[in-house]
Amino acid sequence: MSSFEPVLLAQIDKDDSHTLPVYEKSGGYKTWKQVLQGTPTEVIDVVKASALRGRGGAGFPTGLKWTFLPKDHPGPIYFCLNADESEPGTFNNRILMEEDPHQVLEGLMISCFATGATTAYFYMRYEYPRAWKRVQAAVDECYAKGYLGKDIQGSGFSLDIYLHRGAAAYICGEETGLIESLEGKRAWPRIKPPFPAIEGAFRKPTVVNNVETVACVRHIMDRGADWFKSMGVPPDPANPRDPGSFGPKLYCLSGHVERPGCYEAPLGITVNELIENHGGGIWKGRKGKAAIPGGISMGLLTADEFDCPLDFAGPGRYQCLGLGTAAVVVMDETVSMVDFLHNSAQFFSHESCGQCTPCREGTSWSLKILKRIRAGKGRLLDLELLLEIGDNIGIIPGTTICGLSDGAAWPLKNAIRKFRDEFETYIKKTNPDGYANTDPVPALDLASLHH
Repeated sequence: MSSFEPVLLAQIDKDDSHTLPVYEKSGGYKTWKQVLQGTPTEVIDVVKASALRGRGGAGFPTGLKWTFLPKDHPGPIYFCLNADESEPGTFNNRILMEEDPHQVLEGLMISCFATGATTAYFYMRYEYPRAWKRVQAAVDECYAKGYLGKDIQGSGFSLDIYLHRGAAAYICGEETGLIESLEGKRAWPRIKPPFPAIEGAFRKPTVVNNVETVACVRHIMDRGADWFKSMGVPPDPANPRDPGSFGPKLYCLSGHVERPGCYEAPLGITVNELIENHGGGIWKGRKGKAAIPGGISMGLLTADEFDCPLDFAGPGRYQCLGLGTAAVVVMDETVSMVDFLHNSAQFFSHESCGQCTPCREGTSWSLKILKRIRAGKGRLLDLELLLEIGDNIGIIPGTTICGLSDGAAWPLKNAIRKFRDEFETYIKKTNPDGYANTDPVPALDLASLHH
């Protein structure tokens, strides 16, 4: 850790770090000018050699994703930059867009050159007004300087970037939901195949990448693939499907820690290291109870599992979905897991687009059951019902179009299985006469509840 040099956050503490003159003083756009003198294939080869994996949640190899575009397509090819960032606890993209937007734009330009995209749509979360203003100002600076537009720097390559404000919904972060929203429609994820690389925005080949991903592309082209692979975790030799977890990563740390914030570190640091070395430990002298490893949709770690490495494979070994957005939310010993799970279910029920029955009904049922438990009418049987819902909705069992229901399911499965005693004690305490009931129960009159 002592020899690690931050690159993604290296400029954010400088005065006017969001402006073009400050960015150029640190070497900004030199890489863009060099890339324009080469070929798209050269860029793709370097990115593939770096083993960069997408930072938006899925962790798919970026260079490989770019090769899925059809060869010799007459065009146009589109590039969609996913800046929707709606995963609870996640704010690393916001930091980059607000404090160093030119870093993101240079990475986006290089990525467009590599993929042959001459139009890029910067799809930004609706709730980010400051980021919107700064990115738009940065785009305007680039046009004025000749870094964007027609025949850039005399290279023969042309590129236009358009900002598009998101539709203020979690589902817009799913790449095909984003594309539907971009086209002016309801953000309903599309059935795949065809994948966006074949038929994406406006039914043309489209690449969708995350903000942090393209920022990494800029540094990979500047410093090389070997530099990028000098950090992180190599592939697991026992798992031929593991491409490794390389490079720097922006970790969001929030919740019950002394110093919440966005921190840059190599992939593979543990939750404990993030909390102690960066977050100053659990706040108020309390003990940790649980942590979300990478956004609420990834599930839950117990305090005994804080040795979990934060790389793409680590959380999976602790019965979590994955690394996700690397947004770690810490909960101390005072937090009720019943309340946590209720809040989680409330979020996913509200954000489900309703297109797929298992997700629409499963998230709604989960919330209704948890409301009844919190109202003192819970039964031990309800825990089995919640687990049954969690085990049977989502892409992983093959019942939905997108992964929102998987995200809803993992907090259910983890919270109940890892904190079962707490849930049973709560139910028995709040419903001493009916906790063992197994008969069907009527719906609650929610209007009469005061929770």
